[in-house]
Amino acid sequence: MGMIILRAVFVMVSIGIGVFIIYSGVMPEEHEWMAPVTLFGIILLAVGVILADILTPRKPLDVISAVYFGLIVGLFLAYLAGLAIMPLFPSPMVGSVQYEKVQAAVQLVLAVVLCYTCVSLLLQTRNDFRFIIPYVEFSKEVKGRRPYILDTSVVIDGRIADVVESHVFDSQLVMPRFVISELQAIADSSDRLRRSRGRRGLDILNRLRNNPEVDLQIFDRELPEFAGQPVDLKLVMLAKHLEGKLITNDYNLNKVARLHGVGVINLNDLANALKPVFLPGEQVEVRVVKPGEEPGQGVGYLDDGTMVVIEGGRDHIHENVQIAVTSVLQTSAGRMIFGRYESSRQKAS
Repeated sequence: MGMIILRAVFVMVSIGIGVFIIYSGVMPEEHEWMAPVTLFGIILLAVGVILADILTPRKPLDVISAVYFGLIVGLFLAYLAGLAIMPLFPSPMVGSVQYEKVQAAVQLVLAVVLCYTCVSLLLQTRNDFRFIIPYVEFSKEVKGRRPYILDTSVVIDGRIADVVESHVFDSQLVMPRFVISELQAIADSSDRLRRSRGRRGLDILNRLRNNPEVDLQIFDRELPEFAGQPVDLKLVMLAKHLEGKLITNDYNLNKVARLHGVGVINLNDLANALKPVFLPGEQVEVRVVKPGEEPGQGVGYLDDGTMVVIEGGRDHIHENVQIAVTSVLQTSAGRMIFGRYESSRQKAS
């Protein structure tokens, strides 16, 4: 309702400005046709501005603020620079019409250059300085939810796309440029396996970027502390710089990040946490696919990939069997279930 009132007031004010221009004597009286054309043009301009506003409902506050403050600072600096430069011109020009033209030209050039420089600088550093309306707050901390920084292993793994599309992660995803470069290097590798892994990582990245519901940002800047550091340490430094969290499958990177006080989300730990919990004595149906290492043992897998070691299951390979859970072992590689064979359910055809 507030936006409707604002747009209606904007149109009425625009009409009033058109009428004021018509009766102000700015236009020559002999060209009467200019009055309705001017009024129609101003109304059309107002409607165009409103349509542009409606067609862009998602407006990035950091970009708008950077442009806004960049223009203000640029114009102010241009005014001060103009006052400082003009006394350098020859004194006979002072007070003349030529002097006023030179001053206007100098300030116009300075305004264009300084406005561009300020807007460009603020756009490139908007992650360092967040402008919050209606007041201005300078802080390196990212406001709102903390962003998630993706590493190479989690993109190559591919599960991150499904997890993000399930809306588990509702904050911004940050993909550093140096990680993309590493993915490209892997995709161009002479080794066929590495090449296929790199290409899958690039496909997953494109899938995330093409999803309109995923807020994915490519971090292009090279921070001074990145110089001479390996990719893992760059990720840790970037996470500290953005006050975000790392998403990874790399066990070593997980340990390094925690040593630096950086929050880490390990997809393997997340997957293990979501696996069903089995208690000793519980009945489970599983298909025996191969013999185990010990005599009489068989090995099967649940739908989520959990390995099940079955005592007495060696004689029932390629059968669906009913087992009673005896114990559950949780390791860094995943979860293992140990059970005892009780009965066969289905013979393989």
